[in-house]
Amino acid sequence: MAAPGAADGAPADRAAHGRRRAWALAALVAASAVLNSAFALLRLHAFRTSTYDLVIFDQAVRSYSRFGAPVAIVKGVHNGFGPGFSVLGDHFSPILAVLAPLYWIHDGPGTLLVAQGVLFALAIVPIWRFTERRLGAGAGYCAAGAYALSWPIAEALAFDFHEVAFVPLLSAVMIERYDAGRRGRAALAAFLLLLVKEDMGLLLAGFGLFLLTSRGERRAGLAYLTVGAVATAVCSKVAIAVFGGDNDYYWAYTSLGPDLPHAAVHALTHPWDAAAEIGSPPAKLAMMGLLVLPLLLLPLASPLTLVVLPPLIERMLADRFANWWAPHYHYNAFIVAALVLAAVDGAARLRRSDRLRARVRLRGRLREGLSPPWVPAAGLLAAAIVAVPFFAFGALGDPALYRRNERASAAAAAVARVPDGALVEAANGVGPGLTARTRVLLWDWQPRNAPWVVADVQRRTFPFTSVAEQQRRVAELTASGYREVFSRDGYVVLHRDGPDPW
Repeated sequence: MAAPGAADGAPADRAAHGRRRAWALAALVAASAVLNSAFALLRLHAFRTSTYDLVIFDQAVRSYSRFGAPVAIVKGVHNGFGPGFSVLGDHFSPILAVLAPLYWIHDGPGTLLVAQGVLFALAIVPIWRFTERRLGAGAGYCAAGAYALSWPIAEALAFDFHEVAFVPLLSAVMIERYDAGRRGRAALAAFLLLLVKEDMGLLLAGFGLFLLTSRGERRAGLAYLTVGAVATAVCSKVAIAVFGGDNDYYWAYTSLGPDLPHAAVHALTHPWDAAAEIGSPPAKLAMMGLLVLPLLLLPLASPLTLVVLPPLIERMLADRFANWWAPHYHYNAFIVAALVLAAVDGAARLRRSDRLRARVRLRGRLREGLSPPWVPAAGLLAAAIVAVPFFAFGALGDPALYRRNERASAAAAAVARVPDGALVEAANGVGPGLTARTRVLLWDWQPRNAPWVVADVQRRTFPFTSVAEQQRRVAELTASGYREVFSRDGYVVLHRDGPDPW
């Protein structure tokens, strides 16, 4: 049966119609990629990115591009793992290696930001295909636009670069290709998801839960569920340790137990404790509301929402790392594509239910005035547009994003004082401006004895707890032999003679 909105007429007419759709889809992908990349690059130019985490990924991918292990000295030194620390011991993300050839073209953090912008945009294609089958081509453009402008994507772009760049595309391909009957391609996308991060098996497990709700798909559902759970356990408890990491570094469930076995037993024997943790603090409930309200609550009408349930529970059960349940940062981009597809599926299910009720009521005649199939998708797009000013894309209206203000100009002048190839301790906000040509450490409370330090004594910067603490740290450095060679608008550059300790 032809999809809603399919072209009729001669083969030549259908071919021409298909080409027009392809061009329109390509234009939408290109526009989204340009928007994403420009937004991220403008933030880099305006010194709105951070050493944690952009420099971490920049150093790792640069190491890959030079045929080495993905070492990030900034991560290893600050977190006590040592200067030779591989980021695979932090998060198991070997898929980052595919970005290494891009560094042969341009060696710098901007490369990662553009790559992320393009990868986010490419998820438009499977979202359009999935929606077109259910609600027609017009609805496909609307749903894809709603995804492209969604606040989880905007917030991820506003928080530098992360491995999540691959997830919307791969998760959407997994769902869409399976839906299209291309099970092998869906399985390939699922396998690649396992290379993105150690807990991405939870997305596979969620997809397995969804398949278990469909008659005839339960064997495949059990396979996805099992593989996802086992892969998460192996990557989290074995692979991280193999690469020098600490398996318990991100343990965030202390209210349930000191480790996974104890927490699992506690959750099973005291389920109300686990349920209470999901809503404590209330900010968790608010964040979950923000996930479904711009999607008009439509995911709640689709079992496809089960895909996001395991990774969402992983975060909501935590009692540490408050950023896990904040609407900012990149965490919600892991599930946004699946949620948009669930919204589309929910709309299609509600529409079929509406048509069925009309047939029963009117003895086979469709009720006049039944809304066109693209209407719910248009609602998704309208809601996404309305939400834009309230999240990260709202910064596109800030003139300082396009032209450096006094602080950003001072930051640029400060980093220019550091010579190429130097080892430098950099305040969190200036590291990205140095990492392409120097070896960057995070400026923190520990003495690293780097020849150069770029400090910020005007605004609180991670990992310090106050500006006063930052000012004391600069005083300690000057007392220990560093001399001030630059000071402007709160940025201070210090230098000392002596050997490079690293």
